Amino acid sequence: MKWIYVLPALGFVFLAGFLFYAMHLEEKNPDAALPSVLIGKAAPRLELAPLDAGTKGFGPRELAAGHVSVVNVFASWCVPCHSEAPLLSTLGGRSDFALYGLVQKDSPQKIRAFLAENGNPFQRIALDADGRASIEWGVYGVPETFVVDGHGIVRARIVGEITQDVLAKQLMPAITAARSGS
Repeated sequence: MKWIYVLPALGFVFLAGFLFYAMHLEEKNPDAALPSVLIGKAAPRLELAPLDAGTKGFGPRELAAGHVSVVNVFASWCVPCHSEAPLLSTLGGRSDFALYGLVQKDSPQKIRAFLAENGNPFQRIALDADGRASIEWGVYGVPETFVVDGHGIVRARIVGEITQDVLAKQLMPAITAARSGS
């Protein structure tokens, strides 16, 4: 009779342990759990509307203009986006790649306040108000960053915040590889 009470408890402990283990595996290598079908393929052929009259959007023509493009998907409501903003500001204005922003499910007013607070490193900023463009890009959540070569082919996807470590070990090597055609 006591086994009737013990078996469900043991089942719960086993399931909780398994889920805890799986969660920590994903934290060690988040890209392993979120492969991108876009790697090695053309960036989505979307003309993305500008954030507002003060910016320019972007699309296939800009992404295949012969230079490496870095597309950062962000939002004002995203806490890691605020954390990565100072580092992205140091990348703005570089001549070896173009930095574009894709605003996900946010308003121009909130993004303007975000940029006023954190700086605007982006050469172009597109607004994805309803999230449809993010779906085409395969965005799982913000922030995400894509490296696109000069022919408009997606070469890398970085899930999560751009930190100094991610910049040095993932983003800059991906930019260098995209520039050299690898």
